Amino acid sequence: MTQANKQDQSQEAAMLRNAIEAFEPYNEQEAADKRVILHALDTDPNCFDRSAQAHMACSIWVIDPEATQTLLVYHNIYDSWSWIGGHADGICDLEAVALRELEEETGIRHARIVPRGPGNIYSLEVLTVNGHEKRGAYVSSHLHLNVTYLAIADPAEPIRIKPDENSGVRWVPLEDAIRLSSEPWIRTRIYRKLIDKLA
Repeated sequence: MTQANKQDQSQEAAMLRNAIEAFEPYNEQEAADKRVILHALDTDPNCFDRSAQAHMACSIWVIDPEATQTLLVYHNIYDSWSWIGGHADGICDLEAVALRELEEETGIRHARIVPRGPGNIYSLEVLTVNGHEKRGAYVSSHLHLNVTYLAIADPAEPIRIKPDENSGVRWVPLEDAIRLSSEPWIRTRIYRKLIDKLA
């Protein structure tokens, strides 16, 4: 990485940290998780790399223009219908990562991020990830320090699966995100919150 690229990354990391600091938590979960994420950003220079036990990640909560549907993927590892997201992998512009993950996982290319104040952050979460097999190798249990963005996309845009990560992609009514998830904590603490924050 060139010196200029390192400086750009450092600036993007500082901008993200400032946006997280300015983020107004919606509830106790977001307030607690905001503190954890800020601590990691302030103390672990490797937190944007998935080799860190707790590392930065992002998700994108995609809705239709009428805010009646959301886009889900059937996640192979979690064996559940799920939102879309991925690892930072050294990139500090998590909004760009979220849009890239959306296109990679679903084929949606024309989504637009909904402005939400500093950094367009919609939600913050610390997510536990149980140990699992990925591409034939064991991945130890770890934490995702997750920044969530809200996006609008057209349900008429073509969608497709990404076979190495998901086995289904579909638009569903908002409340079905809760019904279709097999992860109790995600259902009650995350999807319920993401839907309620739309009001």
